[in-house]
Amino acid sequence: MLSLIDLRGQNLTARELLKVVPRADVNVGDALATVEPIIHDVRERGEVALRELGEKFDGVSPEHLRVPADAISEALTTLDRDVLNALEEAITRVRTYHEATVPPEVSVDLAEGANVTQRWIPVGRVGLYVPGGLAVYPSSVIMNVVAAQAAGVESIAVTSPPQSEFGGLPHPTILAACALLGITEMYAVGGAQAIAMLAYGVDDLCDPVDVITGPGNVYVAAAKRAVRGVVGIDAEAGPTEIAVIADSTANPDFIAADLLSQAEHDPMAGSVLITDDAALAEAVEKALGMRADATKHLARTKEALSGRQSAVILTSGIAQSIAVADAYGAEHLEIHTADAAAVAANIRNAGAIFVGPHSPVPLGDYLAGSNHVLPTGGTARFASGLNTTSFLRAVSVITYSADALAAVGDKVVALANAEDLPAHGEAITARTKP
Repeated sequence: MLSLIDLRGQNLTARELLKVVPRADVNVGDALATVEPIIHDVRERGEVALRELGEKFDGVSPEHLRVPADAISEALTTLDRDVLNALEEAITRVRTYHEATVPPEVSVDLAEGANVTQRWIPVGRVGLYVPGGLAVYPSSVIMNVVAAQAAGVESIAVTSPPQSEFGGLPHPTILAACALLGITEMYAVGGAQAIAMLAYGVDDLCDPVDVITGPGNVYVAAAKRAVRGVVGIDAEAGPTEIAVIADSTANPDFIAADLLSQAEHDPMAGSVLITDDAALAEAVEKALGMRADATKHLARTKEALSGRQSAVILTSGIAQSIAVADAYGAEHLEIHTADAAAVAANIRNAGAIFVGPHSPVPLGDYLAGSNHVLPTGGTARFASGLNTTSFLRAVSVITYSADALAAVGDKVVALANAEDLPAHGEAITARTKP
């Protein structure tokens, strides 16, 4: 089912590894031509455009683009009790972790009377996108909302596609998650049109936001690219992916179950096994075939596992396995080796690292406490997953006394003159010279 990439006996450079690791064939740039007219239409025609686009893409024109408050609260009354308990536990764990990771203010005295303080200030308003395609994602509501709340954001708008089977409202489980989190501003708008609404605002409906976060399909990613600079964005999320580093000590059935868990998301999802043990690879393939045949979402799961984005990569040893994992830069990276913690400590590029046989990716998807909005497509080489700093700005506050300024004034003037900016120096001497 999985293709095979055999790197044993090869000493590849980092550049060469980047060329051989499997990738989904997704081009956000190609989708820009589709989303730019949508964004323009929403800016020009507002609510009328949103309703027409809802009918076109979601098969329903919502009666209420902004979800009524009673519809949000009532969703809790019909929610399955087990799901409610699970959502509450997820909220508790995710909030505990995210509140603990808010960076502290740092104040540095550089000399007598010379102080620079770094403050972390939350943005004023954020827009959070929750997908509504092949699956329902109340977990994405939690991950986005809790991180923003922990950062101190005061105004939060959530949007999710309208569902024809629910009378044009978002899925009731999405609404229930919003209710649990105290979200009252919720929109039944999806796709690129939702991103346009959040970025530019719509008169008498939705005020523009400062930052947009949340996963979505390629058109949502393209829309986020189009409005970047007008607002901040978290990332251009692509199809989900998992990589597993494993050796002969690993349990092949655990690995097969975890590879399958991500494959069921999307036909473009990537599942990659990186191992130096050919026998393990064969055992995983066998277990994966048995599990895939019994899975609910057989068609899209098999398409994902047999696609170019999924593979078994055979390596010469653990050092090469780590190098391959760093080249791949997985959204989710599991470590199933004899000394998993030591291997994890040597990983440079990953959205999140799951250490040992009892830390599977689905735990992180829901209630490990970490955030599941993570960099995809190799962007973990330079990007972080969603966290409280996604909604914070580091602002320096500079306070110098007259004596502290005078102590370094001549040096500032020297540098200003070296850059041929004499007025810069004069702004100093105006204060330090009689």
